[in-house]
Amino acid sequence: MAAVGTWGFSQPSVERIRSLITAGRHATDAVEEAMAEVEDDPETGLHIVGRGGFPNSGGVVECDAAIMEGITGRFGAVAALRGVGAPVRVARRVMDRSPHSLLVGEGAAAFAREQGFTIEPNDNMLSAHSAKAYQEFLEQKQSVSGHDTLGLIALDNMGNITVGVSTSGAPFKSPGRVGDSPLPGCGLYAEHMVGAAAATGDGDKIMCHCPSFHAVQLMKQGSSPNRACYTVLDDIIRRTAPDRCFEIGLIALNVKGEVGAASSVEFPYTFWNQGKDYVETSTQLPNSTVTEGTEECDTHVQ
Repeated sequence: MAAVGTWGFSQPSVERIRSLITAGRHATDAVEEAMAEVEDDPETGLHIVGRGGFPNSGGVVECDAAIMEGITGRFGAVAALRGVGAPVRVARRVMDRSPHSLLVGEGAAAFAREQGFTIEPNDNMLSAHSAKAYQEFLEQKQSVSGHDTLGLIALDNMGNITVGVSTSGAPFKSPGRVGDSPLPGCGLYAEHMVGAAAATGDGDKIMCHCPSFHAVQLMKQGSSPNRACYTVLDDIIRRTAPDRCFEIGLIALNVKGEVGAASSVEFPYTFWNQGKDYVETSTQLPNSTVTEGTEECDTHVQ
């Protein structure tokens, strides 16, 4: 059993996953529950996730979320979904109850209504912090930096591995803009008996490289999660040039419970492995290129 999450604010989520899977819950249930708690908390919206997240250029909060199991064909996602504080729950319903895999905009909202979700007014989705930031954007054209997608991976005691991601997207984005997060292979990917990966960062650039799929395929070929993440980032850097690499953080977990990460920026992430009674936080320092034979990430445990 193991779990890993993107950014330092994922620690409560990884703690929640730990408590759920040690109690015998399925990895998918654990990811959904842990992610929904963060999404629906307006205080965590400043991390660009769910309720309280930054709105688009029209002042409307639009959320993307996805969930994927290692079992082939088990994927569900929503994008540009308005009025739902915990969009990962709708993504789970897409996976379980829809003949489709990805629903967007009005179609996603209509499906959510059919499934019993309440579509709330946009004012309910804004926090005081995000409403103030939007007003500053209108008056001063002052944007907000950050791409803090929440990514969570869980491995349960039956060997099931599930990954989920959630974001309210780039602050003040164009209405309808969708980044990498809800796209399989880009923002997330999982394969049974191998492992899973999740990405965070500049979604418009990340989706051009399918880093999550690449990382899982490298693990399938025998790479450790660390090596897989490093190799993916190295490939991206070589194609974009070191001085022009965009913001990206990548986490991976294999079915042995081993964790890896790589990033182009300073990137804190949290993880837990069976046998430990606490969640650790490690900071991945920006990578330049991978030295042949390098296996370990440049991290320090806090």
